[in-house]
Amino acid sequence: MPNLLIADDHPLFRAALRLAASESLPDCVVREAADLPGVLAALAAEPDIDLVLLDLHMPGSQGLSGLAALRGQHPGVAVLVVSAHDEPRIVRRVIDHGAAGFIPKSASTTEIGEAIRSVLDCGNWLPPGLADAVAALPADPADTDLASRLARLTEQQSRVLALLAEGLLNKQIADRLTIQERTVKAHVTAIFEKLRVRNRTQAGMLLRSLDLGEPARVG
Repeated sequence: MPNLLIADDHPLFRAALRLAASESLPDCVVREAADLPGVLAALAAEPDIDLVLLDLHMPGSQGLSGLAALRGQHPGVAVLVVSAHDEPRIVRRVIDHGAAGFIPKSASTTEIGEAIRSVLDCGNWLPPGLADAVAALPADPADTDLASRLARLTEQQSRVLALLAEGLLNKQIADRLTIQERTVKAHVTAIFEKLRVRNRTQAGMLLRSLDLGEPARVG
């Protein structure tokens, strides 16, 4: 029985994705989250989730930062990105950062169902109208390098990095994660080394490079 998590801050679009998933896989279990903290909490509480349908723009996540957080903290969960950002270069970046596929928000119910089935079958999926254009684009060395550096972080280090990006101090991070402050300091040191940055400012700038800007609203 497939377990899906729909992550989008628009209730109507969550409902549309739920309908498409249910029509395509009548026996699937579908959960919903409206922001990135809700996504991470759901994944922590439900380790059997197989696939996340992730909007690139919702509270707590702008651009590729949410995707990077999911790939870092839950590397075993497949991610299908859902976005109005459907330019081939953006889709190329999404794939380079570990998404199994991309669904434009203009996709039909049939296409959404096809994408979900394909990824659950351990495949990849891109809309027919974008696949060739994306394949023709070379991977951006900067994106490939950043994705590689982020992939070196442990799940806990990815959590610490996300909280660093929010501007939290070590003590606040320790309280949030229920660990000791010296453990946070050790994680921060390791994060700086793996990301090849010297301080929090540089780490924040690195994460800001994942921002894509706000897309035009669909519908």
